[in-house]
Amino acid sequence: MALALRVARCAAIPANCWPRDRRRLLHLCSSDKRPTAFCSRNYATKPEAAAPPQIKRNVAAEITSVGKVIYETGWDANKPIEKPKVRTSTSSSPQPAPSKKPEDEKRKELDTLKSKRDQMRDNMQDYIFTRYFNYVKNYDKVLEKNFPKAMQLYRVFFDGVKDFFGDMKRFLKIARIANDSPQGIRALNRQELELYMQMPRDMMKVAPALIGCSLPMVGYAFFPLVFYYPRSFLTAHFWTPQQRSEFQSYYMKRRLCNNKDVFRCLQAKLKATASHPMHSAFAEILGQLGSGTHPTPEMLIDVKDIFADGPYSLLGMSRKHVRNLVNLHGLPSSIFKRHRLHEHAFLVHYMDQAITREGGVHNLTPDALRYSCYLRGLNPDSLSSEAMIEWLRKWVKVSTSIQGEHITLFLHLPILLGYNHPNNWKTIYGKCPT
Repeated sequence: MALALRVARCAAIPANCWPRDRRRLLHLCSSDKRPTAFCSRNYATKPEAAAPPQIKRNVAAEITSVGKVIYETGWDANKPIEKPKVRTSTSSSPQPAPSKKPEDEKRKELDTLKSKRDQMRDNMQDYIFTRYFNYVKNYDKVLEKNFPKAMQLYRVFFDGVKDFFGDMKRFLKIARIANDSPQGIRALNRQELELYMQMPRDMMKVAPALIGCSLPMVGYAFFPLVFYYPRSFLTAHFWTPQQRSEFQSYYMKRRLCNNKDVFRCLQAKLKATASHPMHSAFAEILGQLGSGTHPTPEMLIDVKDIFADGPYSLLGMSRKHVRNLVNLHGLPSSIFKRHRLHEHAFLVHYMDQAITREGGVHNLTPDALRYSCYLRGLNPDSLSSEAMIEWLRKWVKVSTSIQGEHITLFLHLPILLGYNHPNNWKTIYGKCPT
């Protein structure tokens, strides 16, 4: 009875109020122990109440289907939709392959960019180096303007180093020729022989200066010291013309001051040659030297055998006599003084032979004449070319007429041919340099 009243009450509820009491009606139907056929039948008779959920389910399905289609097609709103291309295959000929022009154009563009970058880099490098070298060149002018004396010393030193290394290369080449040639030193000409004789001394003399100036911190203090004493530390490559003339006169005076000592040694050993056949002839020659004259080349050639052995030979001379000869020829002092004299005599002898092969003394230049006289013990200052040629002809005549056993005659030629020469006379009796 109670259940019937509840159903009647539910039936009396208006249709528009059904959604409001839906939960209540469902609660009543589910709370009864009897089958709910009535409730289900009553619920089925109300199609209007079931319509709203059915509409919601259809909308969700439509939304889901639209999303599925969008996902399957892969459509992106940011990309433009491509229209399908229509094929017009009217002819049976095969279609041409797609051209590679875009790729080639990209490669060309990359190549042009690279070439432009390389060209720009090369231009920058050329510009930097050009400006740098121009700055260095102009920097010398700036220094020369602000520091004239310092730049003069710098130029002298730079030119000296260049000349020195040039002569050193020539010396190495000449030494190789002398060692490889079957004739040895005799295969060299006069200039090569002069360089071959002088360059080793110059290398030993200038080596401390070059090494000291190249040191990192010592060079700044050693460089001024070297130029303050150029005669002691440097060679003729680094001297100015004025210094060359001055130092040459100094060394010439220093050498000629030994003439008297050598002449006294010759006179002291004259009695020891009393048994020699040429004793009287050589005594006459020494008398001429003492009286202020010189013997002729023929007289010297006649008495050459007296120098082959005895007290005037290289091994028979006293130590004092050998030391005076070393100082007379301007040779560096060493333990092997006799070897130095032997080597020097043969080198100058080969020079005399080279002068004869090259046409004679008169073919020498003025500078070569002066150096030849200076090397052989004659002061060339204020001498004419004719006077130097005449004196050198006498020397060459005696030099080319003797052999190896007469080497000491060659070593005494500065005394026998130049002791009483006016230029040497002034130097001999002047004050000797210390």
